[in-house]
Amino acid sequence: MDVIQVIKDQIEKNPVILYMKGSPQFPQCGFSAQVVEAMTAVGKPFAYVNILEAPEIRQNLKEYANWPTYPQLWVGGELVGGCDIIMDMYRSGQLKEMVDGVAVESDDDA
Repeated sequence: MDVIQVIKDQIEKNPVILYMKGSPQFPQCGFSAQVVEAMTAVGKPFAYVNILEAPEIRQNLKEYANWPTYPQLWVGGELVGGCDIIMDMYRSGQLKEMVDGVAVESDDDA
């Protein structure tokens, strides 16, 4: 299976997925750590991919998303953005609304 298809499958199968450096327990960069903190505060589960352990995803996702940096948060199949955008949305309450909305939809599908 090619890498782009793997990325598409990950984004489709996980209502909320974070492509990050490290893991939520051990973030490997400050930006990833900030986003994990915001996502944890929102209180909904999220999937993650450690791009440091998946160099082929790290390289191809930049092109697929047309977004050059990490972390990248995807909600409901859409790229939300990177650290600055996510933190602004967290502070304004938009992040919780967005994640809650997707979580509700995915519960209906189960």
